[in-house]
Amino acid sequence: MGFLDINNVTKSYGAVEVLHKVDISVEEGEFLVLVGPSGCGKSTLLNMIAGLEGISSGEIKIKDRVMNGVHPSRRNIAMVFQSYALYPNMTVGQNITFGLEMHGTPKPERDKAMADVAKLLQIENLLTRKPGQLSGGQRQRVAMGRALVRNPDVFLFDEPLSNLDAKLRVDMRTEIKKLHQKLGTTIVYVTHDQIEAMTLSTRIAVMYNGYVQQLGTPKEIYDNPANLFVATFMGSPAMNVLTVRLEDRNGALHALTTGADGQERALRIDNASAAYAAYKGREVILGIRPEAITDPEGADRNARNIQALTNTVGVTEPAGADTFVTMTLAGKDCIARMRADADVRSGQPFDFAVNMDKAVLFDPKTEDRIA
Repeated sequence: MGFLDINNVTKSYGAVEVLHKVDISVEEGEFLVLVGPSGCGKSTLLNMIAGLEGISSGEIKIKDRVMNGVHPSRRNIAMVFQSYALYPNMTVGQNITFGLEMHGTPKPERDKAMADVAKLLQIENLLTRKPGQLSGGQRQRVAMGRALVRNPDVFLFDEPLSNLDAKLRVDMRTEIKKLHQKLGTTIVYVTHDQIEAMTLSTRIAVMYNGYVQQLGTPKEIYDNPANLFVATFMGSPAMNVLTVRLEDRNGALHALTTGADGQERALRIDNASAAYAAYKGREVILGIRPEAITDPEGADRNARNIQALTNTVGVTEPAGADTFVTMTLAGKDCIARMRADADVRSGQPFDFAVNMDKAVLFDPKTEDRIA
């Protein structure tokens, strides 16, 4: 039993079920991120936790108290919206303490809470300004301050950084993470940005079509995706996915594909599981992250199975600390991630190093990972 329990929860609009039997247990102090593309159900689930949407079946519990039918004002949650939702006619200080005032908190307590939160968020110099005089990042801090001042059981964030520019998003991401580490609060955070999900969370729930596709730590989600959707949604650049054929060569299982020249390339799979062996002679989908394909000097020294693969370089893209290299495998583009000073040139043959320890296989029909 967790601090926040979502038990077998569904949501329907008429005959259409948009959330399907969601089960998530969040421990106290956890930072859970709900991530997925638009329309996957993540904001609907957040609104159900907040009490802004009703539950069709199942139950939501906070601190072992069933929240079904409980008014949002009585749930002791605080929500930070994408739009900031600040009152334009009030000062920053008034915006922060408005909720406390509505709950009848005495003014000395309100003032102390406001001062503490303003110091924490470094907005003491903004307390007398109106929202119209603030930048986007400052408004977001005020919206966070309004949530923090109430000391709720659970913080809910609904895509709070999506209105900010790229640099400010990175800065605010860091501030939110620092805040969580300092306060140890329980947070449920919605985003469609998988980088935000990876960097902020203690656990991630990847959602698609109203289902939780996978629930796990960022490392579990990234290294061992449950299915092809999770594999390709999480990670930037996305995981390379190639249709290969599994064959036995000299007593070892190999993934057979073709290079830019159309000729066969074989990648050995060491210590193949019984599940892998069951697909011998069949086509499967091989997934491998760009950073697992590099130059021999940049290959992971701790890897046990680095396979050499000679192929023609397609496009090179210098990106500061990295160089992204595109080549053709199995008739489609495959991206490798190399060091900035890797000596690789378009149109030339190159000896790629493929870390097959990091390869995962998927069933082409179910798209589930082969364990």
